[in-house]
Amino acid sequence: MPIRQRPTEGQLALARLLASGVPTEGKSVTTVPASVYTDPARFAAEKAKLFDRLPMVIAPSALLPENNMAVAHDGFGIPLLLTRDKQGVAHVFWNVCRHRGTRLVEGGEVAKCPRIVCPYHAWTYTADGALAALPRPDSFPGLDKADHHLKELPNIEAGGLIWFAREESDFADARMLAPDFDAFGLSGHHLFRRRVHDVASNWKLIMDAFLEGYHVQRLHAQTIARFFTDGISVADSIGIHQRSAVGRNEYLAEIDHAHWPELRAVITFAYQLFPATVMIMSPDYVNLMVLMPQDEGRTLVEDFMLIPQAPQTPDEIDHWEKSWHLLDEGVFGGEDYRAAALGQNGLASGSIEEITLGTLETGIRKFHDQVERALG
Repeated sequence: MPIRQRPTEGQLALARLLASGVPTEGKSVTTVPASVYTDPARFAAEKAKLFDRLPMVIAPSALLPENNMAVAHDGFGIPLLLTRDKQGVAHVFWNVCRHRGTRLVEGGEVAKCPRIVCPYHAWTYTADGALAALPRPDSFPGLDKADHHLKELPNIEAGGLIWFAREESDFADARMLAPDFDAFGLSGHHLFRRRVHDVASNWKLIMDAFLEGYHVQRLHAQTIARFFTDGISVADSIGIHQRSAVGRNEYLAEIDHAHWPELRAVITFAYQLFPATVMIMSPDYVNLMVLMPQDEGRTLVEDFMLIPQAPQTPDEIDHWEKSWHLLDEGVFGGEDYRAAALGQNGLASGSIEEITLGTLETGIRKFHDQVERALG
């Protein structure tokens, strides 16, 4: 899909608001109970009503760049199999053979799989989930292969992202977000690197870090703070999701906001996809972070770095490696995730009963209100 040359109306509205120098602030100090981060019963309720019910991002389209590819995915605590079939259609299946329930694909590396063969009895499936063959078919009299298609979960590919759900869904929010991601040409991006972080933190503490700019000049003082103006950020909502923008607002008044490359050079958009996905749209690449809660104090985060096209020279590879190490190991891994783990350690001590949110942390307030509505 070609990259749009203009931002969406919503992106343009945020850029204009950011150029005004007036942040979208709250009006008062609020609090969140510490127990929402530490209570096992609370986590169980979130898993049942959010993660087992709502549509979620599982991976970028770029994870499966070619037809007839497959990769196992276990991050959500269930055996899943992502494929792209010979027609280019993405699927999310249970990674379970229809014969005796054996796991089909092991490991987490993407591979060419025109045929997916069960390691136990060699039942063989195509990447669209169809049972293609089985040894000694004479020993299964009356078996109809059409009745033994791999079990598929509800899923959709939209805007360069693959979504799935445990329950039937119309994926309305995924469709609503797609024009924003099409504006970045996300579906045509190349996956440069991916890595899973094991963070000793409640998933909401990690989301909190990407819902406010108050920490940027402090936590990121040695990495990216110089690129941003303290306290100037703007945000709005797209359905149940949040969209925000930060940047070099002193330059915004000097450029044509409708000129997309100029606008992206001075502004960073971020998307907080409910319940637990973060996207950071830097001027020349994209970081996608998929949060996969394991328990109330542990979260796996898969970080994907997406670039406009595959690097062609050693210099280009070196350029992107530096960006990857700055963000994945430095800003995210060494600062944001570390801060979340330190926060979990403090809250789990029981020494304070609530956290305090100032007027520059409005996004966190909105996020926790949305969690409460979903639980209710």
